[in-house]
Amino acid sequence: MKVEFQNLYIQIGKNVRFLRNQLGWSQDELASYCSVNRAKISRIENAKADYLLSTLLEVSKALRTDLEEIIKSQPERQ
Repeated sequence: MKVEFQNLYIQIGKNVRFLRNQLGWSQDELASYCSVNRAKISRIENAKADYLLSTLLEVSKALRTDLEEIIKSQPERQ
């Protein structure tokens, strides 16, 4: 992962975790709605790996939100 994008990946991970928890889903449950496994969801939430835009689009669809909601800064989401 490029260092220059690290903060964005961290923010995306926080947003994905927040939205997943709002739905009361485990990482396994979210993964079952996407074509990824639980480990990939964990890596997204913990900013541990690069991922394709298509993966992020699938995650946002499963979370019933748009990509902007996942990408934008949400200071209250820690």
